[in-house]
Amino acid sequence: MDTISDYSLHIKNIIITEQEIKEAVARTGKLIDEMYDGTPILLVSILKGAFIFLADLARAVTVPCEIAFMAAKSYYSGTESTENVSVTLDIDRDISGYNVIIVEDIIDTGRTLKKIAEMLRQRDPFSLKIITLLDKPSRRAVDFSADISLFTIDDLFVIGYGLDLDEKFRNLPYIAEYQE
Repeated sequence: MDTISDYSLHIKNIIITEQEIKEAVARTGKLIDEMYDGTPILLVSILKGAFIFLADLARAVTVPCEIAFMAAKSYYSGTESTENVSVTLDIDRDISGYNVIIVEDIIDTGRTLKKIAEMLRQRDPFSLKIITLLDKPSRRAVDFSADISLFTIDDLFVIGYGLDLDEKFRNLPYIAEYQE
């Protein structure tokens, strides 16, 4: 079994520090407060990668918010996304009339989030916005972009702050480039 000390063997370099993440999440929370001005929102986390980002973002907003979860995947093993996107957990409520904000960890090819956004738009939310912690536009395979991206990164395989490789490294408090 790998331990936290074993993790350092797989970190090429830290590309976004814990402090940089905290500052960006705080700024985004204030922006959401300004955008919705007291109007309730529904934060929808895409599991598993976005759960840490969602928790911090939910604490950074002051507007009333509810939380829901969805799960989808296009990575089945390893470091390459596939074209096969499957939704493995759907929202368990009617979202019509909600101001919905999809909270995502990373937009890579864009396939997964585009599919989820299309599904949710068909459910008649009052509004739908997408916030991603990381955006990797050089990898985009479909025409898709977030409303808010906290960080834009190069074409690197990254781990930490919820992002994983085969379920490992999610608990790192920063974003690091993975090294085999």
